Amino acid sequence: MSATDYKVLIVDDHAHNLYTLRALIEKHLGATVLEATSGREAIDITLRETAIDLIVLDVQMPDMDGFQTATLLKLRKRTRDIPIIFLTAAFKSEEFQQRGYAVGAVDYLLKPIDDHLLINKIATYFRLIGKERALNRELERLVAERTAALEQARRYLENIITHMGEALLVLNPQGEIKSANPTACRMLDYRVEDLIGMSIGDVFEEETDAEAGAFMGIWLEALIRTGALAKIDARFIAKDGRRVPILFSRTAVTDEQGNISDIICIAKDMTGYVRAPETHVPENAVAA
Repeated sequence: MSATDYKVLIVDDHAHNLYTLRALIEKHLGATVLEATSGREAIDITLRETAIDLIVLDVQMPDMDGFQTATLLKLRKRTRDIPIIFLTAAFKSEEFQQRGYAVGAVDYLLKPIDDHLLINKIATYFRLIGKERALNRELERLVAERTAALEQARRYLENIITHMGEALLVLNPQGEIKSANPTACRMLDYRVEDLIGMSIGDVFEEETDAEAGAFMGIWLEALIRTGALAKIDARFIAKDGRRVPILFSRTAVTDEQGNISDIICIAKDMTGYVRAPETHVPENAVAA
């Protein structure tokens, strides 16, 4: 950014001082200059104007001096971060300089002003502001790229989950359904909003009544030990009571402390599949 891209507010109750400051800044830096003849007018301008980069503020003004003006500017979110350079011909002691820094000034210059010193000071702050803006733009670019990449990954994963042929249920550690994919909804004949909050025991049973009554406790114990459970033959209980044969597997997701945070359940619809009969080999069979 060049100096012409910046906006400076100069505040002084003497018109001659304003003219001198304006001419100096415009000649050497080419920045846009706004003028105020009092602290109150300066505050009004900062509320009306946007993107003021720097304020050059006279300390000795009637009604509202520079210290009071700076204090009010620092109280407002919109203006609290605008750098302020104090100018003074009267308040030259170190005590007043410390007061200026205490109310938020970045510099405290004494009149009569050294033109080169003032221009160098302003140019330095322009460079610092420019670097900060460039850094912010780069951070915004990186955040935007990262956000776009995460959104793309989310859509990709969501698309896979939506179109996968197996039913997917995500449970909390208490066995309540947190989410379900469209295939699970079709197999169970429930809307996703109806499934959320239901217990897995309401829509699932293993092959024996004993297993059906105690499987959640068994699951958790086994998942804590192994992190996953192999595929088992089981049944989904559809909304109308139909039993849908499934091949079912469960995997635990743990948090940083190693506690189970989610249980991922995947079920394949086995309707129409015929289980191959087990082949029994007699103990006394002799190989040919």
